[in-house]
Amino acid sequence: MGRPSPAPFIVRSLAAALLLATACASATEVPAATPSTTRLRVLFLGNSLTFTNDLPGMLRRLGAADGITIETRDESQPNHALEDHWNRAASRDALADGRWDVVVMQQGPSSLAASRAQLVRWARTWADAARARGARPAMYMVWPDTTRFAFFGDVALSYRTAADSSGSALYPAGEAWLAAWARDGQLPLYGPDGFHPGVAGTYLAALVIYRVMTGRAPPYLNGVVSAPADSVLHAAAAETTGP
Repeated sequence: MGRPSPAPFIVRSLAAALLLATACASATEVPAATPSTTRLRVLFLGNSLTFTNDLPGMLRRLGAADGITIETRDESQPNHALEDHWNRAASRDALADGRWDVVVMQQGPSSLAASRAQLVRWARTWADAARARGARPAMYMVWPDTTRFAFFGDVALSYRTAADSSGSALYPAGEAWLAAWARDGQLPLYGPDGFHPGVAGTYLAALVIYRVMTGRAPPYLNGVVSAPADSVLHAAAAETTGP
């Protein structure tokens, strides 16, 4: 499934608005340092938008192709918000291992005011706990489902607000999806249900995360998507995460 709207100007307009927001918000974001070693340890706290297509595994593959060993632990659970993770002993125990370089936080789109407030509150809670364990907190921005396509900007605002409020790095995957569609509106970023990512959508999210997390341009992974699509996805990741 590609973009859900046949009107390309909608995608271009949303992408332009979100890229303007990116530029305005860049001063408040926490940049990720290039790793001083060739090993990173990453904890994921999310839901099915993270574990569908094994996003952590995709990140490990990018690292392996670039000479960086990325160890991951995925505590993502179906339908979980960050509050649910805080109330889940296994998620708190995972953080308590005290061995993580980065803790990646994700919940649903959170485009409504009430869910945005919840996202901000629990992002702060988890970010403080991550820093207490010596880890860098990060927010993994997602996207709305196809029935709420016009709410991309609200999702971006929620995740940018949460990242800013909690002092976390931001992985703007949702914005990268729009940047990719502005180049090729038929890219199958959504999966069949119109909400979870297709393989291309997960790959693009991994490219975004890799760029911000490591400070490096990600390698190309042969066979994940076609070569032309791979170039578009890399360009979209670069556009939305800066040099």
